[in-house]
Amino acid sequence: QNYHQDCKATINRQINLELYASCMYFSMSYYFNRDDVALKNFAKYFLHQSHEECEHAEKLMKLQNQRGGCIFLQDIKKPDRDDWDSGLLTAMECALHLEKNVNQSLLELHKLATEKNDPPLCDFTE
Repeated sequence: QNYHQDCKATINRQINLELYASCMYFSMSYYFNRDDVALKNFAKYFLHQSHEECEHAEKLMKLQNQRGGCIFLQDIKKPDRDDWDSGLLTAMECALHLEKNVNQSLLELHKLATEKNDPPLCDFTE
């Protein structure tokens, strides 16, 4: 199997990033679901995003196992904030920044897979 060590390590980092993003969205969801905030549709949106990021992490873990790699999870960083009193706009800006970071990391994973001549990983990241 053509599965380079750098690809294995980068996938593990991506798993952690996806789990961090999931935690951030989960935290945002439950903030906006509070009775004193009551933005239920935004709470639903952020909860959906949390589940989506968690799904991405699961798919990466499955890939890592299928390709013969080992999953090495790091501590998942606590969300940067616990409340969003500064408003919905700030939360949406944070969500956009988070999505950009996750996407950039996936682009870097794809670039690495290309450099290491790993077509299955390239296909997966596309």
